[in-house]
Amino acid sequence: MTIVITGATGRLGRLVVEALLDRDVPAGQIVAAGRDLAKIADFAERGVQIRPIDYNDSDSLRQAFQGAEKVLLVSGSEAGQRIEQHRNAIDAAKEAGVGLIAYTSIANADSTSMQLAAEHQATEEALRDSGVPFTLLRNSWYLENYTDQLAVQLQYGAVLGSAGEGRVSAATRADYAQAAAAVLLKEGQAGKVYELGGDEPFTLSELAGEVSAASGQPVTYQDLPAEQYKQALVEAGLPEFYAAILADSDLGLARGDLLVTSGDLSSLIGRPAIPMREAVQAAVRSHRGA
Repeated sequence: MTIVITGATGRLGRLVVEALLDRDVPAGQIVAAGRDLAKIADFAERGVQIRPIDYNDSDSLRQAFQGAEKVLLVSGSEAGQRIEQHRNAIDAAKEAGVGLIAYTSIANADSTSMQLAAEHQATEEALRDSGVPFTLLRNSWYLENYTDQLAVQLQYGAVLGSAGEGRVSAATRADYAQAAAAVLLKEGQAGKVYELGGDEPFTLSELAGEVSAASGQPVTYQDLPAEQYKQALVEAGLPEFYAAILADSDLGLARGDLLVTSGDLSSLIGRPAIPMREAVQAAVRSHRGA
């Protein structure tokens, strides 16, 4: 059995490759694929096959998928271009005779109205139309979306957002990667839809409280109108297009669009998901160590 992991040069894809190796999948049966092979040269040293792919290059996709039984299609990072890119990957997988595509979608993709979900919804539709067996891994937010901002949160004593008292079922990339690896190694996954998220949803006020408790510094949540939050993100250096998507995503969080109660994540990984408190404490220790 050969399993192709797309986006292996990114943080999630890399973790999935590591998770498969940890589960004793022979390295030669794993294909780590991405644009910059230098970033995954260490995998080649461990016996993993590495292949170049670009979602905009159909030939590279067809070559990477040759001989693959399963493909993990990690959603692309270029918002606004992902529908066509994902269709390229799906078409290449079909042509290569891939037996299963597992796709990293977004939580509650069949009901959310978040702008960020539109490309995921279109990709899910393309999968249904393709005739290729598929599994949907509908991930809620990454905890790293918040813990990666720790230095700024501590500098200004604030977590900013437009989520009100909405709760988010965020989980670590490592836990989502473990879930993806588990699905890739299971049989009978065609047609399965997993709603994936942490076991302990939280508000951004609760997040700020944990940052404050872990750091010993006062940090509060400042809830802003979406337009004001978008402007704050632009002033912090984000492109306006992406800032607008993030502000809209917080409005989705406020509606409960990123709330997951299925228990699918902990079930797949065989243990409770890493809670927000633990992730924040680890981020604080790392920040102080740096």
